[in-house]
Amino acid sequence: MSANAAAEPGFELSVVRGDLLFRLQRRVGLVPASGLGLVRRAVFWSLVAWLPIVLWALYVGRAMPGVVGEPLLAHFGVHARFLVAVPLLILAEGPVHALTTRLLPQFVRSGVVPPSGVEPFRAAIAATARLRDATLPWAVMLGIVVAFASTSEIAHRSHEIDWEGASDGRPGFGALWYLYVARSIYLTLVLAWLWRVVLLAVLFWRIARLDLALVPTHPDRVGGLGFLERVPPLFAPVPLAIGCVVASRWAHDAVYHGLALPSLKAQMIAFVVLSVVIFLLPLAAFAGPLKRAKRQALLDYGALVGRHGRLVHERWIQGKPVGDDALLAAPELGPVADTAAVYDAVKAMRTLPLGKATVVPLAAAAVAPMLAVLALQVPVKDLVLTLVKALL
Repeated sequence: MSANAAAEPGFELSVVRGDLLFRLQRRVGLVPASGLGLVRRAVFWSLVAWLPIVLWALYVGRAMPGVVGEPLLAHFGVHARFLVAVPLLILAEGPVHALTTRLLPQFVRSGVVPPSGVEPFRAAIAATARLRDATLPWAVMLGIVVAFASTSEIAHRSHEIDWEGASDGRPGFGALWYLYVARSIYLTLVLAWLWRVVLLAVLFWRIARLDLALVPTHPDRVGGLGFLERVPPLFAPVPLAIGCVVASRWAHDAVYHGLALPSLKAQMIAFVVLSVVIFLLPLAAFAGPLKRAKRQALLDYGALVGRHGRLVHERWIQGKPVGDDALLAAPELGPVADTAAVYDAVKAMRTLPLGKATVVPLAAAAVAPMLAVLALQVPVKDLVLTLVKALL
């Protein structure tokens, strides 16, 4: 399959562009006719969420320190959620869109999808595009957002609205905006990213069911699927954004409520592990095909190397005439050392298309906010030593 054929329509899919949220934003002018409108959307949604809260806090005199014990400025989680996380979650769409639109043609261009599998491959992409554009998943997400916002225990007992200090116990405009509008914007963006991970997993699962032409001796050690290792690191801004929100809330509790941050070690580790696992999950679709290819290749190449070795032994050790000169003379096999290297390459084949360069960016993005908040109570030197030991 040529590069031109791989560029044919039907081989590209963006998990960002075309869904219901994207179409609605385009309809109101936030997304231009061409492009994603990342910066304008990041600024718009960040200010829509954050600015009314700040203006209300200034109006009621509870924004700055010195007036009340815990003013709005002291609630780090509020500001991290809308000034850091929301823009990050929107700006992250750019690299993911760019890579996924270039990534899928590589399945055909590399030969992993053979000519006989091109039409089923195209059908798998089209089916995933229809799922991306469906309304039902977004209706479910809307239901989750509304349920979260309308739950009275969550809405009216949130510590992050204590800054308003309403005397009658009822939240005012600023708190209501935070509870029902601002947090809903943030939660919608988080759910959208989780849905994109599901979409990618569904697409990869459909591709993995095709008759793929995997190469067990490929130097990438994953049968020719090494290009997939570039996918998970692009999602790193998402755990970074969520981690900033979680860590900033812990920072507030540490500064104003005496929370011992080292006591949260288990929660921090769980967050990092979960962040890595979620965004590596789509690659698990190829575990089955890679496992089967490796298992069969070990048998096939084991038999080939054994036959080659026996012929060499018969000719040079036992001094017998060898009829199968073609196998011994085959340039692609070469001497015994080369045939052993071929078998070793098969033996070293991994059953998941991931490596250190795939995992480290995700883990680092999730760890960074945790280290930043720990630095409030733990010496930086100790944090660095702990991190170095973990990496080594």
